[in-house]
Amino acid sequence: MFRRLLIANRGEIARRIIRACDALGIESIAVHSEADAGQPFVAEATHSICIGPARASQSYLDMETILQAAAQTEAQAIHPGYGFLSENALFARMVQQQRLAWVGPPPAVITLMGEKASAKKAADAAGLPLVPGSAGLLSNIDEALAVAETVGYPVLIKADAGGGGKGMRRADDAAGLQQAWDEARQEALASFGSAEVYLEKYLASARHIEFQVLADSWGNAVHLFERECSIQRRHQKLLEEAPSVALSHEQRMAMGARVAEASARLGYVGAGTVEFLQDPDSGELYFIEMNTRLQVEHPVTEEITGIDLVQAQIRIAAGERLWFTQDDVRIDGHAIEVRLNAEDPEDDFRPSPGTVEAFSFKPATTGRLRVDAAIEPGIRIPPYYDSMIAKVIGWGQDRDEAIATLRTALEGLEVVGVPTTAGLQADILAAPDFVAGDLRVGVIPGRPELS
Repeated sequence: MFRRLLIANRGEIARRIIRACDALGIESIAVHSEADAGQPFVAEATHSICIGPARASQSYLDMETILQAAAQTEAQAIHPGYGFLSENALFARMVQQQRLAWVGPPPAVITLMGEKASAKKAADAAGLPLVPGSAGLLSNIDEALAVAETVGYPVLIKADAGGGGKGMRRADDAAGLQQAWDEARQEALASFGSAEVYLEKYLASARHIEFQVLADSWGNAVHLFERECSIQRRHQKLLEEAPSVALSHEQRMAMGARVAEASARLGYVGAGTVEFLQDPDSGELYFIEMNTRLQVEHPVTEEITGIDLVQAQIRIAAGERLWFTQDDVRIDGHAIEVRLNAEDPEDDFRPSPGTVEAFSFKPATTGRLRVDAAIEPGIRIPPYYDSMIAKVIGWGQDRDEAIATLRTALEGLEVVGVPTTAGLQADILAAPDFVAGDLRVGVIPGRPELS
């Protein structure tokens, strides 16, 4: 096992990795920008080092400076968390070239699955079902029109290097496809430096379901069941839960087995997530992408399986074989997570940096409450980074108890100093459609006007 591990990230996920390091007896190294010097993750790490000014491009995205910090602090491994450099194959390769352990999959796999067209091809070869659409990247609008005619409208034009809904446009007919083609390519070029796009059939009222996988470097892979992430605004997830009420036990186990087998065939190592859209009519699951990192929503999987995913990532990166088999993994209860952001939903979700004067939750009376927070009272939220200040997770013996636990926490939340999304998320949890498990991407239960 490693003696020292550097965390190439900040905030809530840095604190989460620090806890895993503490449990494994590893010294943690926090890198931080000048703006983050007083943040809790810096104080909680065994060691800390400043890597530059506030802007992420001059600190958390500065690969050379992070590697210099690793050398200076005698780190043996680097955990990238999520966001920033977590899916950057070049950085992963640079880490390994410095003879440091990379807590993540091989750089070649990050590259393969990071580009949507190559990821779809690899998933198809590995036996995962694909959304009907183009076989690869499209060269011109005429190709797009021909594919759309074959699969039927509506369709989506999607950026090959895309993410977060950028470079994605819907078209309901041929005239709309021309406009969608131009807009998606322009946004993709501006956001990712590449105008490459492909086309998929648009699945109206689809659900977003993803499977968690763990794989070691010895060819072993298991799935840890699924999460549902259908509650989104502009392709940004607001709430996640595990397991999904949309899958039968047989469907869950069958697709989970296919995901684990596909991951092993790809040479995947570590924690990864294979994402699907579920057709509301047929119930079929269709592959859309693989995230080659830890997901923000990983706690709901931890809560229902009892498996610490961050510790697992580190142990696998240290060369350990998986210490359990698929038959050992069981679902215990139900878990739901909300992403608590310092944003104002009534003002177009405008980020709200500022000083947090108070921050507390009403204790759970039933179930179990978990709070993974980036902040504490007295901490100033800087304006330079993501606005998520905490993840709040409710666990219950069943879904109703999980909902009740989380609603109690959010309704009893005290945050003074900044507006948050807690009220919106409490509305979602109380909405009849959500309580009934009637979910679909693009509609926010209880507040459809904000979708």
